[in-house]
Amino acid sequence: MAALVIHILSIIGALGVFLFGMKLMSDALQKLAGFRMRSILAAITSNKLKSISTGLVVTAIIQSSSATTVMIVSFVNAGLLSVTEAVGMVMGANIGTTLKTWLFVAVGVNIKVSQLALPIVAICFPLLFSKRNLLKYWGEFAMGFAFIFFGLDLLYDILPDISSNPNVVDFLERINDPGPVSVILFVLFGTLIAVVFQSSSVALVFTLSFSAIGLIDFPLAAAMVIGENIGTTVTANLAALIANEQAKKVARVHFLFNIIGAFWVLAAFPFFLRAVDWIMVAVSTRSAYTDNEIIPWALATIHTIFNVANVIDSSLVYSGSLVLSR
Repeated sequence: MAALVIHILSIIGALGVFLFGMKLMSDALQKLAGFRMRSILAAITSNKLKSISTGLVVTAIIQSSSATTVMIVSFVNAGLLSVTEAVGMVMGANIGTTLKTWLFVAVGVNIKVSQLALPIVAICFPLLFSKRNLLKYWGEFAMGFAFIFFGLDLLYDILPDISSNPNVVDFLERINDPGPVSVILFVLFGTLIAVVFQSSSVALVFTLSFSAIGLIDFPLAAAMVIGENIGTTVTANLAALIANEQAKKVARVHFLFNIIGAFWVLAAFPFFLRAVDWIMVAVSTRSAYTDNEIIPWALATIHTIFNVANVIDSSLVYSGSLVLSR
């Protein structure tokens, strides 16, 4: 039991390193973007494609869809954006957040970035004391980048120790069944993690890590990803609690888009997973059902297809009925 407690605390510590890096990098990117990002937002028109593109670009810049949606809600509350423009930006933010998942998979899973993390810190640490703000912000960005992937590597190193614990193995054997009940439970589990940490990134790191070492299989990891897309909408809804009715409407639409997307994926869940696995086999000749190393790539594909298809679906079908007025 003592060993399990130490392992759990170690996981929390690794997540702390990861979250610190996320905050450092995100804050630095916002400072670097500065007035440019404000100019981009000011240039938004009622053109849906431009609104979606802006949401995508802003999320790619600050690396946080939650921060983007909170910012959008704030702009609507201040009367700087209409509901229609804001909804387009929310759609774009959903696509923009998938870029980070691909980065985590490509770099965090396949390359030991921790070997580069300390040299990056050594090189960039002096920049933090620069009198020039630009150099200081770039230093913060690089330090945040190093801490993110150092935290990821720590997590990947710690989790195999947990998987050897007999209590954990017994628990996972009981729930690791790709039946409908387990799928729903893991959707709820993914939602809960995203809500608790107020970050789909942390939830995705959990899922990618668990699946990469075989703690959970492909279908249940996919279910967690779907749940995390629901949980990430909570941040904007919390921000809208003290906002006006228009801002509340944007937050509700964000939630509805993702919950509707989750329903259509779960309704065709086995076929959806087989389609994604077909892509994996076509690209790499390896199946996510039998090869743990390919599961993170399959999950990144699911995350991307879910959000892109949801945006297309919402644009064509739901926008008119959900957004009743500006």
